[in-house]
Amino acid sequence: MAFDVIKDLEARSSEALGRFKREIAGIRGGRPSSKLVENIAVDYLGSRLLIKQMGSISVVPPREIQISVWDKEAASLMARAIEVALNVQAMAENNVVRVHLPPLSEERRLELIKLARKEAEEARIKIRALRDETIKKIKEKKESGEITEDDHFDLKEEVQKSIDKLNEEIEEALENKIKEIQE
Repeated sequence: MAFDVIKDLEARSSEALGRFKREIAGIRGGRPSSKLVENIAVDYLGSRLLIKQMGSISVVPPREIQISVWDKEAASLMARAIEVALNVQAMAENNVVRVHLPPLSEERRLELIKLARKEAEEARIKIRALRDETIKKIKEKKESGEITEDDHFDLKEEVQKSIDKLNEEIEEALENKIKEIQE
């Protein structure tokens, strides 16, 4: 029953880590990625659809994203939505939308790196809050007599190991994103 606290921590912290990884995946790097456009919403036939629901996305090296739209009529709407969301030029030709990504300026690279670091710090703060909450629950269990003093220290140590591992994963993902931005 005391180990339920650890399982809860692991589930909630992996959710926070997953959210962080999704957030930084959407930050533009030096090379194109389908993640840049797949979650852009397009107003189409009275509803808002994501680009990934309206066509297949592929990357054409070195700096182009190509979307094969399933409905030819949606191509121009999709191109406009991309232009607004990413502030880049998108061209619609028949049922294909081409998005050419210009090279990032040094100033823009620094802004994106700053944004990625901010996302990483938010994830660390969330994970620290989860750690503190879990340690508080463990302490309450010790005070109520549900667990022994030894179990209390063992659980606290296990919580810290889990948090340290998550922080390493955040740092690794951040470093990879910074390398991608600098390419």
